Amino acid sequence: MELPDPVTLAPALQSVLAGVVDPRRRRGVRHPLVVVLTAAVCAVAAGARSFVAAAEWVADLPAEVAAALGVADRCPSESAIRRLLGRVDADRFDTVIGGFVQGLCASAAPAGRRRVLAVDGKTVRGSRHTDAGGVAQPGRHLLAVIDQHSRVVLGQVKVEGKTNEITAFAPLLDTLDGLDLTGVVITADALCRHRHKASYEDVVVMPMCWPGLLLAATFRSLRSA
Repeated sequence: MELPDPVTLAPALQSVLAGVVDPRRRRGVRHPLVVVLTAAVCAVAAGARSFVAAAEWVADLPAEVAAALGVADRCPSESAIRRLLGRVDADRFDTVIGGFVQGLCASAAPAGRRRVLAVDGKTVRGSRHTDAGGVAQPGRHLLAVIDQHSRVVLGQVKVEGKTNEITAFAPLLDTLDGLDLTGVVITADALCRHRHKASYEDVVVMPMCWPGLLLAATFRSLRSA
């Protein structure tokens, strides 16, 4: 999916990112949370893959784009971006940015074709670590749903260490409030073999599970019926 120009995208993006709570005290705040998050999101969309790259992207912005993002007078440094992103509520950020991306994808549906989503789980690279006591800790594992047409992640949920992807399947689909799932095809892997747990709506979804496709005829209307 081709993203809109940052100048066009910024107002709507800033509006949704205002839903993330600023973890800092008000005293001494130099960069508003919404400004830092908007700049970081746009930098990553533009190809930045590190905090240094994100800060450099922001510092090199043309005047018009910098003004739209709110960084015309003072650009956040690499350390400012890194510290702040490390403190925000990751789950809340996932929720608001996921809803925003879903809205973009909803308006860019594949013409003449059925929308296809893929569900898969991965461990976040670099998230394995050693705690203060020297004990190795497993990486952060996420179950994500991806739009196969735009190749964009529409939502993701954390898979707790003492459970598995099966229990996260329905909560993941529940995050797709910004999309109409009527007639959508959802593909998934071996997690769907567990009929009694993986079902989002047993009667409709699970009969299609064995050949590897989940046909979401209309999840929400069935659940509310």
